[in-house]
Amino acid sequence: METSEYDLIVIGAGAVGENVADRAVQGGLSVAIVEAELVGGECSYWACMPSKTLLRPVAALRAARAVPGAATAVTGGVDVAATLRSRDAIVHEWNDAGQVGWLEGAGIDLVRGHGRLDGERRVRVEASDGTERVLTARHAVAVCTGSAALLPDIPGLADAEPWTSREATAVADVPARLAILGGGVVACELATAFASFGTRVTVIARSGLLGPFEPFAGEAVAAALRDAGVDVLLRTEVAAVRREGDERVLVLRGEGQGEGEGDEAREVRADQLLVATGRVPRTADLGLETVSLAPGEWIAVDDTMRVPGLDWLYAVGDVNHRALLTHQGKYQARAAGDVIAARATGGDVDDRPWGTHVATADHAAVPQVVFTEPQVASVGLTERQAADAGVRARTLDVDLGALAGSATHAKGYAGTARAIVDEDRGVIVGATIVGPDVAELLQAVTIAVVGEVPLARLWHAVPAYPTISELWLRWLEAYGRPH
Repeated sequence: METSEYDLIVIGAGAVGENVADRAVQGGLSVAIVEAELVGGECSYWACMPSKTLLRPVAALRAARAVPGAATAVTGGVDVAATLRSRDAIVHEWNDAGQVGWLEGAGIDLVRGHGRLDGERRVRVEASDGTERVLTARHAVAVCTGSAALLPDIPGLADAEPWTSREATAVADVPARLAILGGGVVACELATAFASFGTRVTVIARSGLLGPFEPFAGEAVAAALRDAGVDVLLRTEVAAVRREGDERVLVLRGEGQGEGEGDEAREVRADQLLVATGRVPRTADLGLETVSLAPGEWIAVDDTMRVPGLDWLYAVGDVNHRALLTHQGKYQARAAGDVIAARATGGDVDDRPWGTHVATADHAAVPQVVFTEPQVASVGLTERQAADAGVRARTLDVDLGALAGSATHAKGYAGTARAIVDEDRGVIVGATIVGPDVAELLQAVTIAVVGEVPLARLWHAVPAYPTISELWLRWLEAYGRPH
């Protein structure tokens, strides 16, 4: 059996694994990366990139229709075939040749196959033809295997052959009727996309939509989905699923809060069922038992992404369950790659010009955008989270529709921006912005939160007029003059 030795072995060549490997190579280490599927991973082919491509046409059409002078130029709806062609181009027809070329250019060796831990600093790789190869690491192994869709234990669900987000974002034939089980980000975004395709969409959520966000965010998205023709059933569960020919029949229980629906049990029939109820770690077949960790579980790490008690093992990205977002995983990856290189060469993990090598932003400064209509952009703490954390907080709400910039942006512009201020420190610790095209406003708020910029200083960061960024002035006015 072939055996090869490297300074670092990375299991998983998604965006996270690529970044760990790249930073380690830049730090002078030899690196092999192991991948059984496409190099580039979930985000490139089945999540972030294809889903946002599917959502862009409805956003562009909405924007044009809201502007007098442009609205008359819009003579039709979303061109589904053209949208799917654009998606195919974004994912390179599910061909990873470009990503493989990038690895080669970066000096990272690619080993194709399924990687499993095989004891300390050992990874056994099984290729698609059944042959095996053993890789040994001089310094570290980084697990970057990500997460997969959770399929809840509902009678008949598996037999219904439901979609997960993978099948939905890779769709070739758009169904006439789609039922979506779940009320989170994936459910809301894909409901938005498929409704724009002309699909009759039903969303079934156990509580409200976008539960971890400020309540007004989920309420705004639910209202917009209903306006788009989506049947939104809240506080409703699926008791069972059955197949009847090509139909999926969902038996519901709960309040069934749709457009005027009653609270009796009912059935929903659909041509396809999408399950978007959460994520599970890809660790079930990873060999964790060979290093005394539990297969199928999330892997706990410290802020350098190292697994406690195993000074050679790192877990980066979704698999550690700190923040299941591509940008946070890449942030962790940069920290982990630098730390691994520094420790391998005997350096100080903080001895770099750009500062500390720990992923502290995972705790209270995570930015996220939900690309629905309206968009939801958030960072840091919500009002409830601040209270739970014992923060003496003050909430500042701004009506985005009252800004001069919004009047020029679109007719009837509506939205809300909420900032959470830590009164003891005079800094913003969280914010949620809901409205059309608000995603690009988020980074300024993230900088204020991470930088702990005092509100007294923010008076001197003057927003240009007339832009929607003038919400900063309104937040400051609502807070009061600095002392």
